[in-house]
Amino acid sequence: MKKNVGTFDRALRIVAGLVLVYLAATEQIGVWGWLGLVVIATGVLSFCGAYALIGVNTCPMKTHDTPQP
Repeated sequence: MKKNVGTFDRALRIVAGLVLVYLAATEQIGVWGWLGLVVIATGVLSFCGAYALIGVNTCPMKTHDTPQP
């Protein structure tokens, strides 16, 4: 799996996932809140299958330094 989730995106996913799981655990929202576990997993793994399908990548671009003669 090639990483396609950048640092800010990862942090946002983990926080949002934790909030959803907390709300589901305290029964403030329905069972769909447990989908926060998937959101947390995509943040921890730095890979989002939906991003891969639509060709989105929020990881910063790496620059390649070419040696000068």
